[in-house]
Amino acid sequence: MRIATWNVNSITARLPRLLAWLEASGTDVLCLQEAKVAEAQFPFEQLREAGYEAAVNATGRWNGVAILSKAGLEDVVKGLPGDPGYEGVEEPRAISATCGPVRVWSVYVPNGREVGHPHYAYKLQWFEALRAAVAGDAQGSRPFAVMGDYNVAPADEDVYDVAAFEGLTHVTPAERAALAALRETGLRDVVPRPLKYDRPYTYWDYRQLAFPKNRGIRIDLVFGNEAFAEAAKDAYVDREERKGKGASDHAPVVVDLEV
Repeated sequence: MRIATWNVNSITARLPRLLAWLEASGTDVLCLQEAKVAEAQFPFEQLREAGYEAAVNATGRWNGVAILSKAGLEDVVKGLPGDPGYEGVEEPRAISATCGPVRVWSVYVPNGREVGHPHYAYKLQWFEALRAAVAGDAQGSRPFAVMGDYNVAPADEDVYDVAAFEGLTHVTPAERAALAALRETGLRDVVPRPLKYDRPYTYWDYRQLAFPKNRGIRIDLVFGNEAFAEAAKDAYVDREERKGKGASDHAPVVVDLEV
């Protein structure tokens, strides 16, 4: 089974590339983030024609997550149990489903904006709710993974220049501690193997030629339980999909499983 996660940064803007990538890559299950559409506008029919069922948690032009599957789509849960909400609103940042032998979550962790901002506190609270929600499946024998845009680089080597992020979100001790607490439920960081460069970055800013200069960060992560990690025979970042006109600022992270 080939399973992947990808922040498409608007499924409307990226739909032709998404359909082409799904066909070319042979992906069975895709966890998708930043749909940026209401569920009523989600391209269910186009995806169905391509052979994919879709489960969607999306409400408008911000956020939005989905799971696309050729391997079945059952026991769908929209939202994060215990979601702390931001300014009284539960944002569409999580969805889970069983796809054949694997259960997956697609998550889009809050950005945090800046240290000290209410959104930063919300980010840490959201992580705690996620940890509590996945702990049971993390300990289970069925392959299970929490995949998506975590908006945290796990270690200094996951940032092109950690000095450039001094005092900023995505690298703070509190955010990394939240990641560590999530792993302590029984999840492993399934790190992609480097292809062209030493580090498998997943996100490059659109500005200042960040992608050609490889000024990237690894924030799109696959956290799998023991059964998932042992079934993973390969993992890589598809950098090619970050190239060219109309690309997302994130690249897909792909994992091949023997299940």
